[in-house]
Amino acid sequence: MRTPLDRVALVLIIIGALNWLSVGLFRYDLVSAMFGSASLITRAIFVIVGIAGLYSISLLFRESDQAVRQQ
Repeated sequence: MRTPLDRVALVLIIIGALNWLSVGLFRYDLVSAMFGSASLITRAIFVIVGIAGLYSISLLFRESDQAVRQQ
């Protein structure tokens, strides 16, 4: 079972991945286009997405409820 924080982190990671996809395919940074390339908001968004990515590393090492029930 995922917590609400897990779900928020995964959504932020998906948003970050889609932004990287647009950078890789089209050389278009959606976040920078929306908020400015060097703005404080843009940097804050990138930091928040990065923190979500670091937090999500913990998802790799958690046992699922189903695995715990089977033991």
